[in-house]
Amino acid sequence: MSNKSNAPNHTNNARLAFIGGGNMAQALGLGLIGQQVRASDVLVVDPSETAREPWQTAGTAVAEGADVALSKYNIWVFAVKPQQLKEVVLASRPFLRPDTLVLSLAAGIRATDISQWLGTPEQPFQRVVRCMPNTPALVQQGVTGMHALAGVYENEKEIASHLLAQVGSVVWVADDTALDAVTALSGSGPAYVFLFLEALIEGGQSLGLDAEQARALALQTVKGAVSLAAQSNSSIEQLRHNVTSEGGTTAAALSVFEQGHFKELVAQAMQAAQKRAQAMADEFSR
Repeated sequence: MSNKSNAPNHTNNARLAFIGGGNMAQALGLGLIGQQVRASDVLVVDPSETAREPWQTAGTAVAEGADVALSKYNIWVFAVKPQQLKEVVLASRPFLRPDTLVLSLAAGIRATDISQWLGTPEQPFQRVVRCMPNTPALVQQGVTGMHALAGVYENEKEIASHLLAQVGSVVWVADDTALDAVTALSGSGPAYVFLFLEALIEGGQSLGLDAEQARALALQTVKGAVSLAAQSNSSIEQLRHNVTSEGGTTAAALSVFEQGHFKELVAQAMQAAQKRAQAMADEFSR
């Protein structure tokens, strides 16, 4: 990673362009306005009037599509669907400056592909950070995996970390392959938790609880268990043992999970998610 003294100083002159102004971009950007950046220093590019409306209300500049105005902004955040990313990147490319810092929030699309779309296969644009946030970011409880290409300076990594830290915690990884693993764990992970919550709620109802009781118990149980794990010095395995008395109710329940090869099933599901992330990268990079 480059540490050259001539690294561009985005910190004191941050001008942010969100290319894609939907929920994730709003979670990132609207919280910054008035706190870390002026509304007048933010541009949002989105063809949807509905997506642009909350930004206009906040006082930012908006546009339906990429144009020369993009060249005035030194940090670009691509927040569009993976299948749209290549088209949007190519439309934005004419307005790229050599010192622009580019962040992508699109799942599955390799940073190396984005760098080639912004430059050429022979001379890719290296100032790219690929980010994999998850949906709890919408309530500032997310976690984002991040990978920077070789052209990103250390101070730019700090800026990227600061931006994504607005919606949760940040974990840096070494390459695109590791980000596919992040996608399989934390990117898709909220859906695994929601499926487990559904199962707990339906199971509670099958045992005689009403829907409201089962939901309240399930949500607080998961929330409490996660909080305990986060605050405890004990391993996750030890915390599980602490709840499990030999011959007791928890041991009876866990035995059923073990008979169903629960851990192996979760691992298989994550492998399927990782494989799909890799396939998406191939599919949408053509």
